[in-house]
Amino acid sequence: MRDTTCFRGFCLLASISLLALAGCGDTVEKQMAKQVEKSPNSIMGKTTQDIAEFDPNAKQEVSDSKVRIDTNDITAPVTAPLQAYGPMVEQISKTHVAHALSLFNATEGRYPESYDEFMEKIIKANNIRLPVLPFKHTYSYDVAKHELVVIKPPAAEAAAEGAAAPATP
Repeated sequence: MRDTTCFRGFCLLASISLLALAGCGDTVEKQMAKQVEKSPNSIMGKTTQDIAEFDPNAKQEVSDSKVRIDTNDITAPVTAPLQAYGPMVEQISKTHVAHALSLFNATEGRYPESYDEFMEKIIKANNIRLPVLPFKHTYSYDVAKHELVVIKPPAAEAAAEGAAAPATP
């Protein structure tokens, strides 16, 4: 009888302790915010609505958003996820905007007629926040093709950035 009482007391004390400790921890959001605060140069967790108007006549390189992994590199098992991050974020962002454009087309019977209408009726109206891209890649909207494109930085800028981090194709 005494053993049962001690066991119940121990279980009760352990349960109360666990409940008290559960309320003391930071939420995932707070932990991510602390991580971003620790490294102000990090793009992780940062979003943007900065989307430029695509100029097809300008000399700019459009990213194809394909994941390319150098399998001959001995460090590929470690660096492959880092190499894939940029193209994967590009693909997800393009899909998100393409879906919003499809919904707009379905309700209005047309696509946005201008860059300003795209920003107002697609991005702002849907409160779309896109992840900040690595390697100084930027978003642009191609009015003629009705699609979001990702622009690579000029070669000189990419070379300077490449010294700090591996470049994505």
